[in-house]
Amino acid sequence: MGVRRGADPEHGAHCQAVLSSTLVNKHTGAYIFGCSSAAHPVLFPIQPFRNPTSIMRSFRNAAIGLIAAAGLAAASDVTDLTADTFKSFVNDNDLVLAEFFAPWCGHCKALAPEYEEAATTLKEKNIRLAKVDCTEHADLCKEYGVEGYPTLKVFRGEESITPYGGQRKAPAIISYMTKQALPAVSDVTTETLEEFKAADKVVLVAFLSKSDAKSNETFTKIAEELRDDFLFGASNDEELAKAEGVSVPGVVLYKQFDEGKNVYKGKFNHDDLTKFTKTSSIPLIGEVGPETYAGYMSAGIPLAYIFAETPEEREQLAKDFKPIAEKHKGKLSVATIDAKAFGQHAENLNLKVGEWPAFAIQNTENNKKYVFQETGKKVTAKAVGKFVDDFVAGKVEPSIKSEPIPEKQEGPVTVIVAHNYDDIVLDEKKDVLVEFYAPWCGHCKALAPKYDELATRFAGSNDKVTIAKVDATANDVPIEIQGFPTIKLFPAGDKSKPVDYTGSRTVDDLAQFITDNGTNKAEIGPAEEVAEDASSAASSATSKMAEQAAAATEGVKNAAEAVKEAVDAAAGGDDHDEL
Repeated sequence: MGVRRGADPEHGAHCQAVLSSTLVNKHTGAYIFGCSSAAHPVLFPIQPFRNPTSIMRSFRNAAIGLIAAAGLAAASDVTDLTADTFKSFVNDNDLVLAEFFAPWCGHCKALAPEYEEAATTLKEKNIRLAKVDCTEHADLCKEYGVEGYPTLKVFRGEESITPYGGQRKAPAIISYMTKQALPAVSDVTTETLEEFKAADKVVLVAFLSKSDAKSNETFTKIAEELRDDFLFGASNDEELAKAEGVSVPGVVLYKQFDEGKNVYKGKFNHDDLTKFTKTSSIPLIGEVGPETYAGYMSAGIPLAYIFAETPEEREQLAKDFKPIAEKHKGKLSVATIDAKAFGQHAENLNLKVGEWPAFAIQNTENNKKYVFQETGKKVTAKAVGKFVDDFVAGKVEPSIKSEPIPEKQEGPVTVIVAHNYDDIVLDEKKDVLVEFYAPWCGHCKALAPKYDELATRFAGSNDKVTIAKVDATANDVPIEIQGFPTIKLFPAGDKSKPVDYTGSRTVDDLAQFITDNGTNKAEIGPAEEVAEDASSAASSATSKMAEQAAAATEGVKNAAEAVKEAVDAAAGGDDHDEL
């Protein structure tokens, strides 16, 4: 596949909110579209209205940025590559991070100074950063599977290519690529231990006997799996182990926060050590933001959010809730979140936006939400402590956001809401294809008539296949959705392993995907028999989506006007640059 664009060049293959795993609300207008379907978008606070002073400051900042850009162009540590120079460059350098970009892409422009700063630092470590303009070298970008901008890939020669898995800030790029340059497990000695501890915010050191092949193999496997996130070291020095308060075999996690280190005291096996690594690496009470969100989501334990507007209030609540976090450490993570910058995320958790402080727990495995606000109590340590105790004991019911179950299924595509999700998707007899969409998403609207045709042509196999869709902005679903549309196939008899669809959004390709990956191997019907029905369905879908879009637009307009009025009324208040 080549590079795909939406009608607007600032949109890529998906409509996407700007934080991994939905930290910014996707359907109230409080989001920024990405230029791509990239898996690691950057989080920005949303400022819906800016007064003239803020706008003038933005012009000033833009002018400074242009001057800086001119300087960068004159002496850049990022290498511009072409179709003629790309392969020789990646083969001549041991480790290369390559950015595939488009000049018009806003996120590429935001990345540029961060990328340049990282390139300057990493050059000293013999790690090279490069970039390719995909508008000039489309065939090269197509060869490497670029579908949106910016796409970042790590090259170890021409044959070993992996996606970049870090954030798009200079410190994160430097940290990530430094880890890539090191072996999965570094040798640590008495002389190098202190330097290794300071190499990153979190490092792990295993103290192992050379003859203990099983423990060495287990630790190396974990290090290879988690090397993108942590530094791993190992020592065979038993005296050093004793000095660090651990017996052989043992593991110590060193961290530059909280108590400074955690000693692993469980059995030396893969699963327990992995869980220890992920949970101990998270602050006792941290803060949710663009640098930390992915870590919380991958920790494998629920995340408790404390929403508050000011730094002082968040600091006080963190102190008040520290005993709660200590009591349940390892069972859930606790973090504050800036309600001014990221307050719209509260709606994703079924909280009432604007009622701060607020508290909710999200199960990161099944995406269920548990809302303290519904109890009507104030957010105090005593009340929240009881709520968390009940949650851990399994006594709190989840809060479920759902549209009404349709009285009648109209049209060829089955409509799913939260309250009938399990009944339809988890039907063990059927292969179920589900489109997770948003009413405002342009790519979803473009797909609608094709999706209707797909459903119509599978109508003869409705005992084997269900073609369904769910508005993921209006219904809680047990899957984290990072972009729209997201399409997954839930095979009959194997619902725990849905298959992601990543191909072209054509009727034939979607149908072949169902046949190839479904348990029932259903075949699509011929196109000519359904042309009239598909046309009718497409017209109906387009009309409904237009109504939804109009309603959403009016809602955003009203909200913007309300915000403007509030800002105008607050004379002398602080103003903010829009990031």
